[in-house]
Amino acid sequence: MSAMDAAKRSWPAPSAGRVPLWVYSDPDVYALEQERVFAGPTWNYVGLEVEIPNPGDYRRTFIGEKSVVVTRTKDGAVHCFLNKCTHRGVEFCRTDCGNARNFMCPYHQWVFDLKGNLIGVPFRKGVKGQGGMPEDFDFKDHPARPLKVEVVNGVIFASFDHDVPPFKDYLGESMYHYFTRVFDGRGLRLLGHERQDIPCNWKLMQENIKDPYHASLLHVFLVTFGLFRADQKSEVKLDPSGAHAVLVSRKGEQKAGEGLEEMASFKADYALKDPRLLDPVKEFPDANTVIMQTIFPNLIVQQQSNTLATRQIIPKGPNNFELYWTFFGYENDDEAMVTRRLRQANLMGPAGLVSVDDGEVLEFTQNGARPHPGDLAVMEMGGHDHADTDHMVTEAAIRGFYEHYARVMGFKREGA
Repeated sequence: MSAMDAAKRSWPAPSAGRVPLWVYSDPDVYALEQERVFAGPTWNYVGLEVEIPNPGDYRRTFIGEKSVVVTRTKDGAVHCFLNKCTHRGVEFCRTDCGNARNFMCPYHQWVFDLKGNLIGVPFRKGVKGQGGMPEDFDFKDHPARPLKVEVVNGVIFASFDHDVPPFKDYLGESMYHYFTRVFDGRGLRLLGHERQDIPCNWKLMQENIKDPYHASLLHVFLVTFGLFRADQKSEVKLDPSGAHAVLVSRKGEQKAGEGLEEMASFKADYALKDPRLLDPVKEFPDANTVIMQTIFPNLIVQQQSNTLATRQIIPKGPNNFELYWTFFGYENDDEAMVTRRLRQANLMGPAGLVSVDDGEVLEFTQNGARPHPGDLAVMEMGGHDHADTDHMVTEAAIRGFYEHYARVMGFKREGA
């Protein structure tokens, strides 16, 4: 089967609540995702402006498996282009970040400026009257492929599709509200990065953050200390397409509540030696202490108490992906707030007190699903639809994701 054959697949289930396990491991489906999801009409997160503050600053990153370079030019504009020499396809930028006047391909030393324009070709006129490029060779015809860029309150998005709608329309009114709640126009302060290689399909990460059901059962820290639990005031909201979602919750206390008898991870006798780990202070207009936003296809925006981060999903084949964490605060934070954000960041990341559970269980999921591509996962907690809910005992956001994903991939439902 090829990627084109994969496009002819049908969704062998009555609803998006039944997910065929081949979506997690089929290499042809994965190849089709590179074309239709990551290179399609989607906005992909590629970084924060604060990571490239000065002219000449650049960041190398990925959209799907394609390497791209994000740059800032002298006029302050942000550009993004494919990290591929138009001569022989070589990646010409080989470091993750830095400052440069231009980029030189290591192979035949073709040179590209900070906008991706080709500006130099050795031996273009030949040597001693011999060889050289043809007379009709024109630099303008050979730039590194430019991507469309939109910068939203300090967050940089790029798309291979220059007809993609504006980011605000792409997100929809409700999701844009939550996005600009965190990215409200204040200057950002970069606090650090973490990388995590997780041996599972990239969609399982999107599922994980759209899945409040597991949070009340898997995570000892969330359940025991009341950070995010099914008996607390909470909401799940989606955009009309189902592509994007938020999980919203308010911190509770370390005490018994309705349904707690089914939460085996609750440990009444657990206590923190340093309670400052969980000392949130109110900083947003509403009373919500946790908002996890998933933006299709490659971004998670995290507010857990006062720790803020973006998580960029970078696929590395059907059975692996990299999660790239960028922790940040605001330019006007005082040092006490910076310390608080960093202390609470211990909940997150590859060895985070909460996130370490996710990395392990996602690997278990991939290992369990991969040998059984013909089987179906059942994601029907809370019903069959993907409507908003005023509780978190639901898998509605996952169903919304797969409704949208199946449309983007062109999968028709069997019997439809």
